Amino acid sequence: MERTDLHAVYNGKKVFVTGHTGFKGSWLLQWLHLLGADVKGYALAPLHTDDLYNLIDGDALCQSVIADIQDKGTLEEAILSFQPDFIFHLAAQPLVRLSYEIPSETFSVNAIGTAFVLDALRKLEKPCTVVLITTDKVYENKEWLYPYRETDGLGGHDPYSASKACAELIIHSYVHSFFPASHFGKHKKALASTRAGNVIGGGDWAKDRIIPDIIKSLLNNQPVAVRNPAAVRPWQHVLEPLGGYLVLGAALSANPEKHAGAWNFGPLLDDNKKVEELVKTAIAKWGQGSYQFPELKEQPHEATLLKLDISKAINLLGWMPRYHSGEAIEKTIDWYKSFKENKAGIKDFTISQITSYAGMYV
Repeated sequence: MERTDLHAVYNGKKVFVTGHTGFKGSWLLQWLHLLGADVKGYALAPLHTDDLYNLIDGDALCQSVIADIQDKGTLEEAILSFQPDFIFHLAAQPLVRLSYEIPSETFSVNAIGTAFVLDALRKLEKPCTVVLITTDKVYENKEWLYPYRETDGLGGHDPYSASKACAELIIHSYVHSFFPASHFGKHKKALASTRAGNVIGGGDWAKDRIIPDIIKSLLNNQPVAVRNPAAVRPWQHVLEPLGGYLVLGAALSANPEKHAGAWNFGPLLDDNKKVEELVKTAIAKWGQGSYQFPELKEQPHEATLLKLDISKAINLLGWMPRYHSGEAIEKTIDWYKSFKENKAGIKDFTISQITSYAGMYV
């Protein structure tokens, strides 16, 4: 894309972001602010003082509505009063292992919450481009070597994966029932869903995610406990899929019929790493530390092999990963080292990582 494309698309536009206080949402919020967008966010309050949203002073970057995605009336009022040009729906219960503890809530947040966003969209009487974020785990994972394409079947062993597959079915239903791309001239709503791989980056403190687990152990001078060392994942820096979402939003607004539907965003096929490799690279970048394999009993099921086919995004959007997995890990550890050494300057460091990655856009 040309240098000014994303500026031209988002500068001065009203962009509604659900989940803006979360890990990915906070990075997206900061990027949209750099692009000159007028952002309104809708999410639960950040849980900790050191959450990225607080570190970047997120309240100063947007109109922030602190509310539950399951509160249909409040969500609808927030969207309709704002009259957005774009919606990025990121709000979710995002953790696989937690979904085993709160399965019905996970389905409610991830599936019904998506339906509530789309219900509000039905009442929005203006053009709007909508990018709905699900996950690479929506596919029926057969643990095979082949990468999953957007046309492959949906499934989900655990409640989290199944809830996101449900969200995809809900999106499909709303598109065909209310927002068919072929009738865009009538309803003026352009919709797409995105399926991203395992995202890493600074400012993630979530429980039971590999990078936060590594960082917490290193900060406390404890060995990193590695649950599934041989599991293969499509690791990518958080800015990779977010760049994909922004590029997709731009393309979708320009040509709704061509760019509607589902999209994968992940690393190149030869760049998937095992968990143990990621841990080794992270420890080496940190400069010290160790890891161990704890004895695990009766652990909930987690997939061991998952790869994405990103040819559609490469060929139809012109989007490409810019960091290989080693760089993604190094950039992530750089953020946490900067946080440790100069917490007061972490907002500027976060901005520098965005501009370094996407300088042609900001």
